[in-house]
Amino acid sequence: MKCISWNVNGIRAVMKKDFVEILYALDADFFCIQETKAQPDQIEVECEYYPYQYINSAKRKGYSGTMIFARKKPLSVKYGMDIEEHDTEGRIIALEYDDFYIITVYTPNSGDGLKRLDYRMEWDIAFGKYLQSFDKPILVCGDLNVANEEIDLKNPATNHQNSGFTDEERNSFKINVLSNYKDTFRTLYPEKIEYSWWSYRFRAREKNIGWRIDYWLVSPELMDKVKDSKILTDIYGSDHCPIELDINL
Repeated sequence: MKCISWNVNGIRAVMKKDFVEILYALDADFFCIQETKAQPDQIEVECEYYPYQYINSAKRKGYSGTMIFARKKPLSVKYGMDIEEHDTEGRIIALEYDDFYIITVYTPNSGDGLKRLDYRMEWDIAFGKYLQSFDKPILVCGDLNVANEEIDLKNPATNHQNSGFTDEERNSFKINVLSNYKDTFRTLYPEKIEYSWWSYRFRAREKNIGWRIDYWLVSPELMDKVKDSKILTDIYGSDHCPIELDINL
């Protein structure tokens, strides 16, 4: 089974940058996207590979949002965490199948000046509990807005007080998420340096001054079924690139 996750930084923008062609070319069983920045009536993606498309949009227009393209109809679909304060920004979709759930998430950014750091800490606790509520193994993907270790960004020394690499965010990620789930890329490649996001400023992608903040996580019992976890750095169209999980399920 091949699964793709991609923060597209606006579905309407990426549709103008060969998004449908990328859908066909990657030929995945699931294609999960984050940061759609659109309402359902603004999203129209015609791709015969994916008869099942699920959208969770933010109440605030042009902001956040998630979507999953699936080849196979799920047993159930769940939007959000059933916590009102966390469910207004369209950040989570979960699809249920016979033997697993696949979940996409766009974790809140703590923002410029860490203005949203307290909310981010609350989110992490709630999200960790939410993941543990499932009664089957889970595959979790998305932009988790944190670089876990110094190897996961180009310039760690100068970023300890910046959103996505504060001690608070990293510790919270470890406690609430990584304590229960496997980071497939880092488990397979403990010393590999690759990034999934680059700032649009200062030609960061051209210089490969990036961060690895997009993840495929799995329940521990699924890790031995993982065949590969890849970062598809040759695909453009967003400030993030897609990430791929190949798993025998």
